Amino acid sequence: MDFQVSERRIINNKIRRRRQLRRNICMYLMTMLLAISLSLVFFSFRAKAQSSDEALVYKYYKSIVVRNGDTLWDYAGMYGGDGQYSSSRDYIKEVMQLNSLHDHKIVAGQYLILPYYSPAPLMEDAT
Repeated sequence: MDFQVSERRIINNKIRRRRQLRRNICMYLMTMLLAISLSLVFFSFRAKAQSSDEALVYKYYKSIVVRNGDTLWDYAGMYGGDGQYSSSRDYIKEVMQLNSLHDHKIVAGQYLILPYYSPAPLMEDAT
């Protein structure tokens, strides 16, 4: 009888170890599956800047002196017609904000700061 109890204990231990091994393998596989799934989800979202085919443009500001007969509409045509603004009115609104203008009236000799866009960065002189 002693032999049967001992043998039964050995068989039960084998069964328990097999279950434990199966449980450990399942946990490992589930962890790997979760890690792979999270990686796919995380890396599948691309930033808009990476997927854009548009050329990179830089915004600059230029100080000008108003000449006789010039209007904000003239400057909107010269500097605001590069596709960055939906209309000349939007460009003029920004110019008015930059220069603290309350109306469209400008006079000769007045200094204005005008925004414009360029596809390449401007290099400053090191001198």
